[in-house]
Amino acid sequence: MKKMALVLGALATLASCTTKKQAEPETATKTLVLYYSQTNNTKQVAEAFQQKLGADIATFDAATPYDGDFGATIARCQQEMGEGIVPEISELTCDIAAYDTIYLGYPVWFGTYAMPVAGLLKSVDLSGKVIVPFCTFGSGGLNTSSDNLKAALPDAQILPGYGVRTARVAAAQAEVEEFLIRSGVIEGEVEALADFSEQQPVSDEEKAVFDAACGSYSMPLGSPVTCGKRTRSAGTEYLYTCDNNAQIYVIVAEGAAPEFTQVVR
Repeated sequence: MKKMALVLGALATLASCTTKKQAEPETATKTLVLYYSQTNNTKQVAEAFQQKLGADIATFDAATPYDGDFGATIARCQQEMGEGIVPEISELTCDIAAYDTIYLGYPVWFGTYAMPVAGLLKSVDLSGKVIVPFCTFGSGGLNTSSDNLKAALPDAQILPGYGVRTARVAAAQAEVEEFLIRSGVIEGEVEALADFSEQQPVSDEEKAVFDAACGSYSMPLGSPVTCGKRTRSAGTEYLYTCDNNAQIYVIVAEGAAPEFTQVVR
């Protein structure tokens, strides 16, 4: 529950009006944006990273592709997870060994990286690589999938990543740039982020904001118990803690309806 809050706190520490790009090492590194995308949502985020980084980009797929049907994908994924099946992937069009840093993109399935990523990890050697995960999801999964990458790749360095709900994928272009600036990867100006206020019992007004943001979501998210908030240039951001220990982030931009940005379980 606290992992994403810790990550956000670390990013907040990096925040300033102007962030300079990290010093280049004596030996220049090569960066690759590598992604799996079933419905093109992750592809959009991958292309945003490639554009901002000026990096190479490549995609991969399962050798027997998932057909894109939601129900069929769920059924196949459940079977593979239940039986310990790792799908083989198609031949890569890039030489992984040539890259030092890999931005690895995927959709989140059942709280972790999509099954073709498991196939990738089994097929290629990522030892010694710097891995920056990025993902798309229905509600959340950046923290859990990142933890699973760390467990699967003990000899790689897994850095804090970026995630976006598929319902908000249009926001990725601006958010990816902000993420890279706060991470010190590219130069640019970003606002300083204040900490969230202390968690307090949810007021009627805050409950109404939560319901407006989350009420139409198809899966149960829990009921808010406490809430903290902060003001950003984009609007007011709320951090709710629910009765199931999930943390839900909600943004309310001026003149816009409340929307939740992610769930951290």
